[in-house]
Amino acid sequence: MRRITFDLDVLRSFATGMELGSYAKAADRLGRSTSAVSAQLRKLEEQAGTPIFRRSGRGLALTEAGETMLAYARRLLALNDEAAAAVHGIDLQGWVRLGLSEDFGEALLPAVLGRFARAHPKVRIEARIARSFDLLDRVGSGQLDLALAWGDGGALPHVERVAELPTRWVGPAAGGGFFGSVDDQPHEPLPLAVLEAPCLLRTAATTALDRAGIPWRLAFVSPSLGGLWAAVAAGLGVTIRTDFGLPGSVRVLEPARAPALPALPLTLLRAEAEPDPVTARLAAILAQSVRDALPGLAAVA
Repeated sequence: MRRITFDLDVLRSFATGMELGSYAKAADRLGRSTSAVSAQLRKLEEQAGTPIFRRSGRGLALTEAGETMLAYARRLLALNDEAAAAVHGIDLQGWVRLGLSEDFGEALLPAVLGRFARAHPKVRIEARIARSFDLLDRVGSGQLDLALAWGDGGALPHVERVAELPTRWVGPAAGGGFFGSVDDQPHEPLPLAVLEAPCLLRTAATTALDRAGIPWRLAFVSPSLGGLWAAVAAGLGVTIRTDFGLPGSVRVLEPARAPALPALPLTLLRAEAEPDPVTARLAAILAQSVRDALPGLAAVA
């Protein structure tokens, strides 16, 4: 079998185009002409020996082989960038204060910290897991250098939108359909399990139900995400969250009568417009880790 060595520059153009949803945008970001990027993609298909794109309306979508290629491209590029950062930033020292929304504590934090620590062993990270509103306050007051939080960043000046995720109605993995009872008995209030106010998702849920004319009641209020998952798994009520980090004890509900829900932005918040090299490097790893973890959802530039 012929040994194939993929070109990392070609893989970067491929992955960047899929991330941005446009190879014209990818060419602009990478400082190349659109024709040069197109030539790279043709080269990639030739090396792969199978089509990686298929027509989808006026645009392009990935074939099954293309989806596999994209997953490997992201892994190869991440390892390459980690190696480059380790070599060039081996003397990077200092400390950075990082905040993460509760959804990302278990699912994302270990991988991010491990990747950063391998490249920059002399840097100390102080991490805090908290609600998004708390993270905004702490970044704004200078208590955190960097945070990943839900929402548009409020009035904070240094905000980067990393992704936008659809929100879902969520109920227990086993057991009944709450919206089924709403269909059968329109005047029976829908039980909600929510986080303590202020909470963007709590507000989105009640607003959607009010607009749809569906009565509701607060069946369970929790100060933490762990408490919320326990209540939903026990069948005390339904809630809304994104697809990220759903535990196995709950499931997404798709009832016919459920009102539509808004998408939720995920943002990277910085305390400074021009962060120090330590914070800038951690921010880059964090943003890329989120995008890698959300291959089926729309990431924005």
